Amino acid sequence: MNMAESLNTNMALRGELKKHEPMSTHVSWRAGGMVRQFYKPADLADLQAFLPKVPASEPILFVGLGSNLLVRDGGFEGTVILVTPTLSGIALAVDEVTNEATIVEAGAGVASPHVAKFAAKNHLAAAEWLAGVPGTVGGALAMNAGCYGTETWDQVVSCVTVDRSGALHTRTKADFDIGYRHVFATTAESAKNDEWFVSARFKFVPGDAATAQARIKELLAKRMASQPLDKPNAGSTFRNPPNDHAARLIESCGLKGHTIGGAQVSIKHANFIINVGHATAADIESMIAHMQATVFAKTGVELVREVKIVGNRLGKIV
Repeated sequence: MNMAESLNTNMALRGELKKHEPMSTHVSWRAGGMVRQFYKPADLADLQAFLPKVPASEPILFVGLGSNLLVRDGGFEGTVILVTPTLSGIALAVDEVTNEATIVEAGAGVASPHVAKFAAKNHLAAAEWLAGVPGTVGGALAMNAGCYGTETWDQVVSCVTVDRSGALHTRTKADFDIGYRHVFATTAESAKNDEWFVSARFKFVPGDAATAQARIKELLAKRMASQPLDKPNAGSTFRNPPNDHAARLIESCGLKGHTIGGAQVSIKHANFIINVGHATAADIESMIAHMQATVFAKTGVELVREVKIVGNRLGKIV
């Protein structure tokens, strides 16, 4: 997973190609418009063969579990590539420095909680926090997801990306500007090309399997108790401001339970917007804007979205 590979771009595609696919079935909010072209690759080699066939001017969006994404009702004039369950390999590897089996190699389509459980099963510690991340490895890499005091890139040794030509590249932290909920390419090569994450190598530490599994169970129970997981949602809507919490600010402004169309600020967790029934992407985006405006007016704090919003508000996908 960490080696660049040669590629025959003339090979026949083996994946599943759809036109005008409703993205509401692929995002965790269960709302939003269609995408012009949707591709589910058969495997990594098939993904490499497909990418060069997409016009250079066409936007490409990689999607995992859709837990941090909203596609506007007018749809996305581009190509969506689904990485789950295609890029779902996970394996244990030996750290070449310590000669210990403390490296977990995971594809971009692997759910973050699965990485935590896999590490624990293999007697590794310090991965438990990933049980609290609702998305995939690819999404965690792209936004430097974090919780319980740890962030994704704290534990990444290296990653593999794929560009529009289908070529693979091995990257390290030095290739990116990594911060709170953001990751930007910095090297000349990676910055000038579109590249997407396909896998990563995480370094953990030796630990006790039972202790790690108990901690994962505890964190999952905490998440269940504090978050509205029984309703469609996209996880945290906003980043936490410095030395504060977005949920506290939103709640202090009396926004818990506020509803616009089918979108509601969760009563259980104020930084979550839930779909209480047939919400449109416009309902959700309007709610996001209302929360930002209200919090800024009452506290002077400007909330920054964690959620990615793409597509057109109006119009038809052709």
